[in-house]
Amino acid sequence: MSALLAISVGNTRTSFARFVDRKLIASEHIENTNENKIVDGIATAWAELSDSDAIVVLASVNDTFANPLKIKIEMGLKTEVLRIGKELPIPIGVCLDAGANPGQDRLLAAAAAYDSLKQAVVVVDAGTAMTVDFVDGEGVFHGGAIIPGASLQLKSLHENTAALPRVAFAQPDPKEPFGRNTAAAMLLGVYEGLRGAMHRLVERYAEHYKAFPMVVVTGGDADVLFTGDDLVDRHVADLVLIGIRVAAEKSIEEDSHDTNASIDAHEE
Repeated sequence: MSALLAISVGNTRTSFARFVDRKLIASEHIENTNENKIVDGIATAWAELSDSDAIVVLASVNDTFANPLKIKIEMGLKTEVLRIGKELPIPIGVCLDAGANPGQDRLLAAAAAYDSLKQAVVVVDAGTAMTVDFVDGEGVFHGGAIIPGASLQLKSLHENTAALPRVAFAQPDPKEPFGRNTAAAMLLGVYEGLRGAMHRLVERYAEHYKAFPMVVVTGGDADVLFTGDDLVDRHVADLVLIGIRVAAEKSIEEDSHDTNASIDAHEE
């Protein structure tokens, strides 16, 4: 596989990226409220790959939006769209309760982080929800925590109270220790609440694991929340999309191995 168009359908936006020879060339993130823009953007990205062997792989945590989108993409590109969890498995072990079904985005981010680091890692994905997940040194996903994300918290405060205003998420004034008006107090509470939750969860996982894992952050709010945070080892902007690339590569490698094994057995 020399070229790949990876698509990740989230709860509020769809992201896609072009990969050539394992390298991420370009990515784009579009709100799900603009489906036509998503379809057009994917068509443009596909045309720019200009590789007859390129494949398209889609992952989703929002099948209500993803299923009809897949049909439109296939019609527009005139090629099959492979689905994570159907045609392609996610290459990571899990240690979870029976019947547990973590989101594909969490597993893909974990698979990408472990594939790069080959050691225990906490993966923090700060999006609509913020997830803080643990992968051990053998590459096994143990789950973690799910927290309402920054914008979701601010929206809930506005919609479920009589007087709190609608506030867009941003970093509070670093020179001001207090929220001296309502909007500033809301921002400060959400900002420090999410940062504090991440720190405490990493400590909790480290206490159980008897060692401090690396911490990798990703997601749309990661810049605002974690830039300059001493606990963070790496910030990878498109970790879920990279996870799709890892899943596609591993699957193709396994298929090639199975084919070669079958040929060898036949020759014997």
